[in-house]
Amino acid sequence: MIVLEKIAKTYVMGAEEIHALRGVDLVIQRNEYVAIIGPSGSGKSTLMNLIGCLDTPSSGTYWLAERKVSELDDDELARIRNREIGFVFQTFHLLARASALRNVELPLVYRGMPAAQRRSEAMRALEEVELTDRARHKPNELSGGQRQRVAIARALVTKPSILLADEPTGNLDSTTSAEILDLFDRLHREGNTVILVTHERDIALRARRIVVIHDGAISADVPVAKAAGILGPPS
Repeated sequence: MIVLEKIAKTYVMGAEEIHALRGVDLVIQRNEYVAIIGPSGSGKSTLMNLIGCLDTPSSGTYWLAERKVSELDDDELARIRNREIGFVFQTFHLLARASALRNVELPLVYRGMPAAQRRSEAMRALEEVELTDRARHKPNELSGGQRQRVAIARALVTKPSILLADEPTGNLDSTTSAEILDLFDRLHREGNTVILVTHERDIALRARRIVVIHDGAISADVPVAKAAGILGPPS
């Protein structure tokens, strides 16, 4: 599914070069549930942006679903994002004046799908996250957990190869966070590939495999059963 080979990313800021990633090698198979964890400045956000085709590497090769995406132009990357990757963000990124249903429909609008089919597919996605009874509600009429469920439904509506979640529980209380992570567990059991980016130990331990990144390089890549000692004690 995902193959990264010697991926480096360097940003030039004035006279200074910032090496955000330093020769990262990573393979993620279809239907895996992987957490990428690291502190602020470790390179995990840069790695997420590269995996999500939001950015391109300075050097190295990235294969996604057998396509060499590290050499694609912006238009081709946009098409890959729309077809292969469903994004879930910490801040939801929902349109405030649009209903839950309309928010979920949006990726299908960009595909040019007919309106009736869009609504059908969006309702199917809302059903997956158990939110069909809130389809006509706007974001300000929903709880934080419900808004994140809408965002997850929007990510799922295109039937992507990968569900890529960036700190998806960062704005939620502990009870609601657990509910969202339970949903990710179910989506993984149903066959979805889930990549979770986080700085929180307890969140990462909900995955099946943990990749630890420090100073732009992977320092550990282990099954979750072996990760507790590497991540240290609970905070």
